[in-house]
Amino acid sequence: MNRFNRHRLWAVVMKEFIQMKRDRVTFVMMIGIPLMQLLLFGFAINSDPRHLPAAVRAADQGPFARTLVQALRTSDYFALVREAGTEAEARRLLQLGEVQFVINIPEDFSRKLLRGERPTVLVEADATDPAATGPALAAVNALAGSVFNRDLPGPLARLQAKNGPVDFRIHAHYNPENITQYNVVPGLMGVVLTMTMVIITGLAITRERERGTMENLLATPVRPFEVMVGKILPYIAVGYIQMTLILVAARFLFNVPMVGSLPLLYAVSLIFIAANLAVGITFSTLARNQLQAVQMAFFFFLPSILLSGFMFPFRGMPPWAQAVGSCLPNTHFLRIVRGILLKGNGLSEIAPELWPLLLFVVVAMTIGVKRYRQTLD
Repeated sequence: MNRFNRHRLWAVVMKEFIQMKRDRVTFVMMIGIPLMQLLLFGFAINSDPRHLPAAVRAADQGPFARTLVQALRTSDYFALVREAGTEAEARRLLQLGEVQFVINIPEDFSRKLLRGERPTVLVEADATDPAATGPALAAVNALAGSVFNRDLPGPLARLQAKNGPVDFRIHAHYNPENITQYNVVPGLMGVVLTMTMVIITGLAITRERERGTMENLLATPVRPFEVMVGKILPYIAVGYIQMTLILVAARFLFNVPMVGSLPLLYAVSLIFIAANLAVGITFSTLARNQLQAVQMAFFFFLPSILLSGFMFPFRGMPPWAQAVGSCLPNTHFLRIVRGILLKGNGLSEIAPELWPLLLFVVVAMTIGVKRYRQTLD
């Protein structure tokens, strides 16, 4: 009868450690992924964003209007970055996503306030992401009750009504009912495409190598770039099928409005799909086996979902996290999708998000071709 032997057990344990040491990619992933999660959730993720960019359209330059602007400027929730001269300019800033809020102060603001008529200040918000705008809009209502107390002494103290002397009226654009599905479901398009495209293509060359069919490719006169494009093209069709399924579900299951042009969305999605496929091909040339390819894909997917603005407000993250997120294609694609579907943006409005995607495709494809040549050697 074989009894338990601690020497045999220790031999198996040492064998696993040696195997782990040889597979350095897996060891790095085991250490790197927990560290990445710790840093992202500990420092980058913030569900209560502050210092959101806002614009002011002030038709009244009186002392009370200046007091209101200064109070908003010193607030933790607003960062006044622009002054809009017209209503059209203010709407344009919201549509392009350059500001999250526009504060409109009417021209008779000071006169109505002194008469006790409770002037109305219109606060327009880009509500495509309700999680980003909700706390700030609540802060506006809290501000109304105390911002003018110091400017209304003595006989004017009667204007310090219970709800404040000013009426803040909130106008949430693009998602007035703050329905979360309007923000999440379009964003799922980028998340699903990132996950599936990178993983599927990440297995392409490693599968050839493990099955022994790489030699057949080496024996053919096909150039490296032709092999990469040939492996990418079938998955582009798969990506479009996934997009169509998500759009159909968004329209008929979740009633997501589709204000913009769907052909434009399909056209620009080709760039995003190509970007993820190029990343997957690059990973397949770096990995020794399919397990490593999947690990690399997950290492890329994790920041793509956490730092892109899909799960948490992008502007709520610290500057370094926003800089990292701006390097990821999913960040720009989410803005494009939400802009087209919810805002009705055209090519001119999404152009600032297109060139980073194109740059990413060029860089990723260049690295992939270079690595593929080294793999052939």
